[in-house]
Amino acid sequence: MSRLIIFALFISLGIGSLPVHGQDMGGRPVDPGATPQFPTHVGEMGQHQPNEAERKLEREQQKKRNQERQADLKRDTDKLLLLATQLKQAVDKSNEHTLSVEVIKKAGEIEKLAKSVRQKMRDED
Repeated sequence: MSRLIIFALFISLGIGSLPVHGQDMGGRPVDPGATPQFPTHVGEMGQHQPNEAERKLEREQQKKRNQERQADLKRDTDKLLLLATQLKQAVDKSNEHTLSVEVIKKAGEIEKLAKSVRQKMRDED
């Protein structure tokens, strides 16, 4: 009889619904080797919400990445201009009977660099 009373107390207090080994409080499986996460601020549904310092750091990092990408683009477009000028000079020296290997090589360099510039322009954060 006393076992039945203790069992009824467990059920009524909700103790019977404690998670079993390998489950979190929501009954979801837990990786036994996982390191517990302790966020500084927890929002809805236990998801980590970045605090103001984290948001500021992310903005600064993004600004730095944008500045670096802009510097790369400037450097690459300056090089494109130089290569295009060299290509024009090489074509001006040639005639309809000669096609210089230098001209073909220069055009390939320009194409490769132009594709790189286009990709960097698309890769905005």
